[in-house]
Amino acid sequence: MRNESEGRPSEARSRLLDTATRLFYGEGIHAVGIDRIVVEAKVTRATLYRHFAGKEDLVLAYLSGVDRAMRSPAEEAIAARLPAAETILTLSRDIAQGIQSPGFRGCAFLNAAAEYPDPESPARKAVLAHRQWFLETITGLLAEIREAGAEPAARHFVMLRDGAMAAGCLFDPALISETFLHGVGRLLQVYAATKD
Repeated sequence: MRNESEGRPSEARSRLLDTATRLFYGEGIHAVGIDRIVVEAKVTRATLYRHFAGKEDLVLAYLSGVDRAMRSPAEEAIAARLPAAETILTLSRDIAQGIQSPGFRGCAFLNAAAEYPDPESPARKAVLAHRQWFLETITGLLAEIREAGAEPAARHFVMLRDGAMAAGCLFDPALISETFLHGVGRLLQVYAATKD
């Protein structure tokens, strides 16, 4: 439910979503129950159900919020109209910075995919939609450098990113970030130098 006069989500809805986001990302979606979210958000169950039909709706709102947070820097970088390679490097530096942030626990979408293996589940579909957007964004940028081979190179970039996101919460995040950025730099160098 939205606050009609201001066009913004209600404070209770925001608290619920902020609490769910913190707990789902930090501990895992299936590990956190509705009762805990209600208690930590300091709302009643009735308030939760006034804003979300159930846990699945809350999970989808969480994934939607993470999606928006990840799209925003990409859209800003693209809007800056830098050369495509510099835009990709800017996005890569943002990813590396995220890996080194306190509380980093990997990619929220890869984590959710591990918890929702059913391809028909709405959460799994939200994960795949986000990943498709990311792949298409990188493909479009690479096509500005050289059209031939843009999609395979973009898949390579996404795999580098996925590996860095997985390793960044298991090993030294600074080293993982450095390795990721080196890999992206090399990918761009080889891609730009390859003849059509």
